[in-house]
Amino acid sequence: MYPTDLTVAAVIEQDGKYLLVEEHAMGRRVFTQPGGHIEADESPEQAVVREVLEETGCTVECQEMIGVYLWIHPQTRQQFLRIVYAAKFISCDESLPLDDGILGRRWMSLGDLRDRRSMLRTYLKKVKKAIDAGDTEAALAIWRAALDDDPEHQILLSTLERLGVTALQETR
Repeated sequence: MYPTDLTVAAVIEQDGKYLLVEEHAMGRRVFTQPGGHIEADESPEQAVVREVLEETGCTVECQEMIGVYLWIHPQTRQQFLRIVYAAKFISCDESLPLDDGILGRRWMSLGDLRDRRSMLRTYLKKVKKAIDAGDTEAALAIWRAALDDDPEHQILLSTLERLGVTALQETR
């Protein structure tokens, strides 16, 4: 059995938009939240601040913990434990280089995410279909099921859920 990878991610909201990272994953462009592995002698809160800066060039202040999520890769059985924090946006330095593999930082509203559904995973398309049908409960059920299936978007989904039943209901 592999050791469990300990990771962090940040939920950063500014004026109704969320800071996301655009990157290549599994052969396609996707959007996800900034985050990554905790380094030796680093607290999870310090890792959030460092990862956001490395992946987006933005400075944040780590705030409250949103949740802890475990994902086990279905083929390799590798485990990933992710700690998710809310973070307060401070500033961005456009001149800083971004981590390898990062295509850019994007500020996106819930509507922006819906408009880019072709760049979202299959279950996110199912969530949108449920929202469009006015079935908030089904959308939340799909989100919860997705948390167990996909490490890249579990944070985005849980964030939307946390922010969210209200945002979902507004789309009816």
